[in-house]
Amino acid sequence: MLTTSAAVALSALVLAACGSTGHSATSAVPPSSTTTTAPPPPALCPLTHTPAPGGVVPQRPAIAMKVDNYSLGPPPAEARPQSGLGAADIIYEEQVEGSITRYAAVFQCRNAPTLVGPIRSARWTDVQMLSELGHPLFVHVGGILPVLAVVNASSLVNVDLGTHPSLEVNPPGRYAPYDTYTTTQAVWSAISAPAKAPAPIFTFSRVAPRGEAVSQVHLDWSTTSNIYWRWNAATGTWLRFYNDGTATSPDIVPDLLANGVQNQAQNVIIQDVSITYGPWVENSQGGLEAESHILDSSGHVTILRNGRLISGTWTNGPAGTPTIFLNAAGRRIPLAPGRTWIEIYPAGAPMVVSPATAGAAATPAG
Repeated sequence: MLTTSAAVALSALVLAACGSTGHSATSAVPPSSTTTTAPPPPALCPLTHTPAPGGVVPQRPAIAMKVDNYSLGPPPAEARPQSGLGAADIIYEEQVEGSITRYAAVFQCRNAPTLVGPIRSARWTDVQMLSELGHPLFVHVGGILPVLAVVNASSLVNVDLGTHPSLEVNPPGRYAPYDTYTTTQAVWSAISAPAKAPAPIFTFSRVAPRGEAVSQVHLDWSTTSNIYWRWNAATGTWLRFYNDGTATSPDIVPDLLANGVQNQAQNVIIQDVSITYGPWVENSQGGLEAESHILDSSGHVTILRNGRLISGTWTNGPAGTPTIFLNAAGRRIPLAPGRTWIEIYPAGAPMVVSPATAGAAATPAG
């Protein structure tokens, strides 16, 4: 007969033997399987390939606002400084009579937080530039009758502030014809249009393509549009400067908006186009309409992104088709996600490129 102490010892041996298998009673039950679902990709703005505000792309057409860029001398003078351009997805710059330039500032994903302007009149080239956006709301102030007929016959939705006085704002401190402004929110709210975002018109990639590292590109367009684009690695953007045209002491100055922010873009497209003049007279001085031919046309293109210059060609089909940018190998040139500034530049006009200095930062090519 086992003594009490012997029984206790025997029980301990049995328990130790049971535990020697390395499994407990609970570990014999297989762990419950869990399924993880990857989060959906972020919603991206169609014209910039950047995350949409609030994670949702607004289902509304683009707005293209015609903004003046005429100034003789340092601001404030005439059109400069402009307002509201900092929220634009795309900015087109086109030549009008007398080799001065104007902008078409395109908004889709974001409302401009301020007034946009000064808004000026329409031109024949606007249809050539903006048809690739589908049916944008084209905001301007009048135009000569032949141009308005071209606009009305196009896919653009004609939003003439002259016939929509409720949308017009005249801020203090401005004088005609540089005192007409509006807001993106007012235009989207007032104009009936299909609730549909435009299709993307660019190819994007975060990987920078191979190209020449450059620090500055100078476009000597005219006295009032003598432009310098300079790469800034700290902001990851091309900053816009211009020669203020002062006769006694010309000075290259930052192109500032009314809020003090400098005009800039992740991409600058210098699209060489054929320009003809006339047959229409645009002003009382006899200035002929400058017509930039884009639809059903092609030419040379220079694209600036990530501190690099990529040369190639552009081609465009009929109205409603986007411009395609190809490198020397015939492949599409991808843009960096962000804002794009498109210079509709006269073919053969001066362009001076400054190579990057030693140690200047540029995104490595892919």
